[in-house]
Amino acid sequence: MSRRRRREGPMPVTSAGLMRFFEEEIKGLKVSPIIVVLSAFLLITIVILLRLIA
Repeated sequence: MSRRRRREGPMPVTSAGLMRFFEEEIKGLKVSPIIVVLSAFLLITIVILLRLIA
């Protein structure tokens, strides 16, 4: 039976190390990229409309 052991050393300075870092699961609010783009577009639209009114 083989077991994988995690290395406790520093992350390697390669692109493989960066991919490994970003693949880790993090806790927190998870938002779809579509919702982020739509909310940014909505915010920009609201600011432009408010600038036109004022």
